[in-house]
Amino acid sequence: MTYFQRFWAQISLLVLSLIGVGVSIYLDVAHYEKAPVACSNSGIINCERVLNSVYGSIPHTNIPISIPGLLFFLAFACLALLSWLVWPERKILVIGEVVLAALGLLTAFYLVFVELVYLHNICAWCTSLHIIIFISLLIAVYQLLQLNVYEDDELEYEDDEAIAPVSTHRIQN
Repeated sequence: MTYFQRFWAQISLLVLSLIGVGVSIYLDVAHYEKAPVACSNSGIINCERVLNSVYGSIPHTNIPISIPGLLFFLAFACLALLSWLVWPERKILVIGEVVLAALGLLTAFYLVFVELVYLHNICAWCTSLHIIIFISLLIAVYQLLQLNVYEDDELEYEDDEAIAPVSTHRIQN
């Protein structure tokens, strides 16, 4: 994977993470200020009903579910920054991005299930976060696959160099 490809992948992941941080903070502030969120409250899209339901908070607490979302996006932003600026050659950071995004997507699937099956409503803000997580997973997986292809190419090149070419030049007596 070229530096340019990796650079844009990490910048994209960082921007998506920062958007996720912004939306999560907005939902946190709305929760603690008891302010309505800018969202349709009619039909299937009803953010207020979803966010104020029993599923809108961590069980047995008053902590909104957007706080773990905020922590998720902050962790993802840190991984993107580390992978871009500090240790760009470390494959483990890209693997970490894939794993974190996959866990985020599994959580999003659960939350969408709750919205559709138990609440019969969807939160547009939550859906935007789920889409960000999905896109982040696609970018991270693509990046990991590109790293593997690039590593395979490098290994083949190194193997070719290790085998010394046989000289076809004859020694004349």
